[in-house]
Amino acid sequence: MERIKEVKRIKEIIDQSNYIVFLGGAGVSTESGVKDFRSLNGIYNQEFEERPEKVLSHNYFMNQPKIFYDFYKKYIINIDPEPNKGHIYLTELEKSGKLKAIITQNIDGLHQKANSKNVYELHGSVKHNHCVKCNKYFDLEYIKNHQGTIRCDVCNGLVKPDVVLYGENLDSNILEDSIKHIINSDLLIIAGTSLNVYPAASLIRYARNKLLINLSKTSMDIFCDYVYYSKFGETCEKLSNL
Repeated sequence: MERIKEVKRIKEIIDQSNYIVFLGGAGVSTESGVKDFRSLNGIYNQEFEERPEKVLSHNYFMNQPKIFYDFYKKYIINIDPEPNKGHIYLTELEKSGKLKAIITQNIDGLHQKANSKNVYELHGSVKHNHCVKCNKYFDLEYIKNHQGTIRCDVCNGLVKPDVVLYGENLDSNILEDSIKHIINSDLLIIAGTSLNVYPAASLIRYARNKLLINLSKTSMDIFCDYVYYSKFGETCEKLSNL
């Protein structure tokens, strides 16, 4: 493992690569004001009557949809964030032809908002919602503009966010396509993730060459070829200025 001390070394690694894949977590969006889950000040470390993992589960959604939506709207979709320097840098890297795929654990849609095209959302997106009964589509504004239990305006079925809740499986097609890209890559950039959430964390084993950019250490650092400790957005801003 090479402990990188200067951003120009990261630029050299990127310049030498032709098939780059990006794997990102909550730390990529925290610089846009999005609350993460597992950090010291994250949602999971706040005091609630019921644990967020329980409220944000499939069973809880189906049985207690009003409480689910009260929590979801207050803590998950309570802001309208903008892409930061990290998102914008990845869009430019994609335009250059080097970055072939963005694989994200985030559900905020900020990569698409930054105009990145080939984005694989492992855990879904708050931007999209469907009726569990008739499958009618609803946008995020529909969720924000309705109170209590949110129901379909056609069949009165429950409207569910297209996010992967606890107790649900990841979309197998998205997972398979993500693995294919990583296998074909000559560089996997990993950023803003604790690498504690599976199966997302297990994806790094398919990569031949791994660059980790993270604010803090993870248990998977020793399996990466290059490690740089910093905020991802700040690092990308420095890369853009080189």
